[in-house]
Amino acid sequence: MATIGLPTRDRKLEAYTTGEPILIPAKGKTQNFNRIAYAAAHVVADPLADIDPWVDTAVDWEKTIAFRHYLWDLGLGVAEAMDTAQRGGGLDWSGAKTLIQHALQAAKGRPGAQICCGVGTDHLQASAGVTIDDIIRAYEEQIEAIEAMGGRLVVMASRALAAVAKSPQDYTRVYGRILRQVRDPVIIHWLGEMFDPALASYWGSADHGTAMTTCLDVIRDNAAKVDGVKISLLSKEKEIEMRRKLPAGVRMYTGDDFNYAELIVGDEYGYSDALLGIFDAIAPAASAGLARLSSGDLQGFHGIMEPTVPLSRHIFKAPTRFYKTGVVFLAWLNGLQDHFVMVGGQESARSLLHLVELFRLADKARVLHDPDMAASRMNKLLAMQGLA
Repeated sequence: MATIGLPTRDRKLEAYTTGEPILIPAKGKTQNFNRIAYAAAHVVADPLADIDPWVDTAVDWEKTIAFRHYLWDLGLGVAEAMDTAQRGGGLDWSGAKTLIQHALQAAKGRPGAQICCGVGTDHLQASAGVTIDDIIRAYEEQIEAIEAMGGRLVVMASRALAAVAKSPQDYTRVYGRILRQVRDPVIIHWLGEMFDPALASYWGSADHGTAMTTCLDVIRDNAAKVDGVKISLLSKEKEIEMRRKLPAGVRMYTGDDFNYAELIVGDEYGYSDALLGIFDAIAPAASAGLARLSSGDLQGFHGIMEPTVPLSRHIFKAPTRFYKTGVVFLAWLNGLQDHFVMVGGQESARSLLHLVELFRLADKARVLHDPDMAASRMNKLLAMQGLA
């Protein structure tokens, strides 16, 4: 345990004493989960690169891949080059391709390591001259590159398609064309506008119910090429509604960072597997909770997972697109990287009080691996803000 003075909203310092951390599961104790669970993993920036961080990108590949091994050690899969890795927010297609190459190579040395890789159209600028055929070709280019590396695909939402499409039929055309070509069944990712405002009205409608109908039509028409769908709308009601309408054999991967615990457990009609950014931040708790669920200990699962939900809701609070700051901050507090520097300079995207509350909630969720080290690092950040 550690005691630290933390600032409050009334501009005072308040003593806070940490609790006991969760016991990190040992290697070999994290296999045979009864849910598929991917953590969308972040990238570790290189703090010593002489670049302009708002313009250029520098990744510490060694530390980035070490973090993937940490997730695999806990029995979690890695969802690579997704928005948690700042794809489209600092990490461009060239960087994403390099990241995927490194991660796939690392996975080859680990029997049973699960990994899936995001493909999109982020190398295509959405401009007045872009056509639907251009978007199809952009998807095809990335799909060809990742399939050539042996990667399993997550088909990410396209900003260019959201900008160019004039009707739901444009989405049906694009997805139908690319799904007919893929080698193996893919995961379709429907990322909501709360994560990326450029994706508003995806699937051809601002109404999520109408958009869901179009997405389901695409999945039904191509069910043999769809392993599952991940929706990130932060609405358990919409996820459950869609889950119950999926064709047999098509999985729902929860992307709901507000309600993941109850969605993973499910109900009498089914359950959700997981592909979550929050699993990057709470990996030991996710691993321990899934192990309890797999053994039939539902109470134990909820006992571990429910305290993490307030933390997740804080990290993913509006503006939700800045959630990566909290994820990387917690990785730094936990000693999983040596600095709090981010691709795109996004360490500045959340306030000091936001990060202070994150520290408190992470402690209450028992996901501070070493409270003494976390408190020491928190003190360093406070000192930088004149609060030593």
